[in-house]
Amino acid sequence: MKSRQKSPDFPVVNSPVAVDLLHRAYDAWSAAADFRQRRERYKRYTYGRQWDDLVTLPDGGVVSELELAMRCGKQPLTNNLIRRLVKSVVGRFRSDLHTADLSPDLSEIHRENALDELDCRLLEEFLISGTAVQHISLDNASRRIVVDNVNPTRFFVNNTLDPRGGDIELIGSFSDLSLTEVLRRFSDGDRRRALRLCEIYSNTDNLAMNREFGNSIVDDESFFHAPDGKCRVYEIWSLDGFERLRCHDPLSGEYYAVPVNQEASIKRKNRGRKADERIVYKWEVAQHWRCHFVSPAGDLLYQCDAPFGVNTHPYVTKFYPLTDGEVHSFVEDVIDQQRYVNRLITLIDHVMAASAKGVLLFPEDQKPSGQSWEDVVNSWATYNGVIAYQPQRGMPVPQQVVTKGNDVGAYDLLALEMRLFEDVSGVTDALQGKEAQAGVSATLYRQQTQNAVVALADLFETFNNFRTARDNKAVKLISV
Repeated sequence: MKSRQKSPDFPVVNSPVAVDLLHRAYDAWSAAADFRQRRERYKRYTYGRQWDDLVTLPDGGVVSELELAMRCGKQPLTNNLIRRLVKSVVGRFRSDLHTADLSPDLSEIHRENALDELDCRLLEEFLISGTAVQHISLDNASRRIVVDNVNPTRFFVNNTLDPRGGDIELIGSFSDLSLTEVLRRFSDGDRRRALRLCEIYSNTDNLAMNREFGNSIVDDESFFHAPDGKCRVYEIWSLDGFERLRCHDPLSGEYYAVPVNQEASIKRKNRGRKADERIVYKWEVAQHWRCHFVSPAGDLLYQCDAPFGVNTHPYVTKFYPLTDGEVHSFVEDVIDQQRYVNRLITLIDHVMAASAKGVLLFPEDQKPSGQSWEDVVNSWATYNGVIAYQPQRGMPVPQQVVTKGNDVGAYDLLALEMRLFEDVSGVTDALQGKEAQAGVSATLYRQQTQNAVVALADLFETFNNFRTARDNKAVKLISV
């Protein structure tokens, strides 16, 4: 965001203000540890890693459900219903994206930032974790509004209870940049500043890049340590209080505010005026948003105030449903059904594997003379094979044994769980675009689709309210 005042002394090494803000940011980030752990679990389930939950054995040992199942002689199977569910909801949202009318300014912002695609990916995050966070900034060089999704793992905010975010006083995120990008952003065209930044990040190895493409970048996330070859930068916004004088000039009719150190100047002006023309002023405490960019060592890289006329931070947030400050995602509701579906199909597969399928009972005294048991097996396994032997009167003949899996009710339970999965999520076959069953009229099918949309109405409206707040904040920055 654009700064109203800028100090020529940046960066400030080991700044007390920056150190204090960094500690506050770390406390806020640490307080969300349980949320991040739950989000990581829901993400694993969404993308197919559904046997990684840990279980405690009777002897006190801890193993994953995958290892425990394999120890019991089962081959764990996964039928990923959650991924299909998320794709259906995102697909429904995408199909309605182009129905809203946008102003020319908003249309340009949406086009330049590819917000249709960005919002679909953010909705997927919203379904998985129950959070949606975007960062809006004004690029001073190009005068473009820039919108970015913020990973919840790298985001921090004070404990908030207001769904509108009205009680937020500390908010921010951290990112990992190359040293070149750090110099470009914070040197301000001053080589002396650039050299100080190089000293701050002197331990960064710019040639070491050992993360594999396609793997999660947050599995081993920490607050203070960046991956090799990167410089960690914290963007911390705080709502700070300050003293000021609220003034009214009866001659000009103007209402304005000035710092408290200008009180003497106001008194000098009043001495030259009549009693009814004097400036009336009152002391008060006001608040404004201030940003600090900080290094992991507490060095102040840069600071700025919120743009004039836009006294707010650049983040747009939505936490769902935020009841008593709690976040509960859409995916969370169907985790138990998904686990039970996986267990049932694994059980069915295990029962089928343990059942006799085409076993040949061949009495030993009926073995043809001149043939070995290997010859008998090969003849039996050969397509259209023939085994010639002399049957003995009164002796049993060879017979094949084929059994069906024992009926333990697993098939009925599986069908029940599949129905419960749809009932709990609200995403029915109709919403997924599946063909209607025979005998279902077009009117009934259309009504089923509408009912499914109603079940998700709160989710969609909450996310659309987030997008509206984002658009409003972006429009305010256009005039800065």
